[in-house]
Amino acid sequence: MSSALTDLCRYPIVQAPMAGGASSAQLVGAVSEAGGLGFLAAGYKTADGMYQEITQVRGLTSRPFGVNLFMPQPGHADPAAIDVYRHQLAGEASWYDTPLGDPDAGRDDGYEAKLAILLDDPVPVVSFTFGCPTRDTVAAFARAGTFTIVTVTSAEEAQAAEQAGADAVCVQGIEAGGHQGTHRDDPETGGTGTGLLSLIALVREAVRLPIVAAGGLMRGGQIAAVLAAGAEAAQLGTAFLVCPESGANALHKQAMTNPLFVRTELTRAFSGRPARGLVNRFMREHGPYAPAAYPEVHHLTSGLRKAAAKAGDPQGMALWAGQGHRLARVLPAGQLVEVLNAEREAAVAALALRGAAS
Repeated sequence: MSSALTDLCRYPIVQAPMAGGASSAQLVGAVSEAGGLGFLAAGYKTADGMYQEITQVRGLTSRPFGVNLFMPQPGHADPAAIDVYRHQLAGEASWYDTPLGDPDAGRDDGYEAKLAILLDDPVPVVSFTFGCPTRDTVAAFARAGTFTIVTVTSAEEAQAAEQAGADAVCVQGIEAGGHQGTHRDDPETGGTGTGLLSLIALVREAVRLPIVAAGGLMRGGQIAAVLAAGAEAAQLGTAFLVCPESGANALHKQAMTNPLFVRTELTRAFSGRPARGLVNRFMREHGPYAPAAYPEVHHLTSGLRKAAAKAGDPQGMALWAGQGHRLARVLPAGQLVEVLNAEREAAVAALALRGAAS
């Protein structure tokens, strides 16, 4: 591990920021206390809501933790396509007896207000998803003593992060659950991507920044593999989603190992941006024609998803999950960090023994 990342966590294990409630203050605090690096997800929260959660985490741990921000999105969506999708969702609104949301509810996720709070009262780490911050923003965080990480899905995006002055990149493979962190959602190529091990190699060749590897990681042996491939740390989301401290809906947690949900796919059905989740009815019925329109589609379907959860119907929920979801283990977050690190150490020792015997 690089010295900067070593200072942030005892073990090379990062808990992914999962927007929508899963990355609770309790989960973040437990992971950081156990020697990992916990991450709050500021996405979909108000600036004040983010600040309140930061305060909660500080009350739970004195160890470093991070906050993830969504970058503001350019307005490239086709209003006509959004309107067509609205009409196609009318049956869902009737079924769940709830109105569709306002697609124009907001594009920037309170980005500037959140930046102001994080620069005025700094946290140890800030990461960015759906784009790269400006060089001035990264420099401001550097002056505040905050370590910055930019999520990337290609070597070109990693180069943009390096040019902006970021301290590290989170390299997200196609296996990852939830939204792809691409800097620009291209309707022609959205939903395609590169596997994590190949992507680590490509980014390693392109930039000199430390790498946090993300995408389908559920076991300590996989953590050892990405470290051997050139990463300094591994980021896991789905593995922590089922922990008792996670704020994910109980139906979401149960679905991870439910035999009714056997595979994952990338879909725009729930948010308008490619995101990996468990295949359910809503995804099958609406995924094929959902427009490339984020966050408009997210706002449009928000009420539907909440109504489905309230009705106890996982078939209408966004069940974000990585490709390794069937390996989920229901363990307290601190215990999971310890288990993952023990598995990592065992994998490294086994490899060393095989090398000595050859």
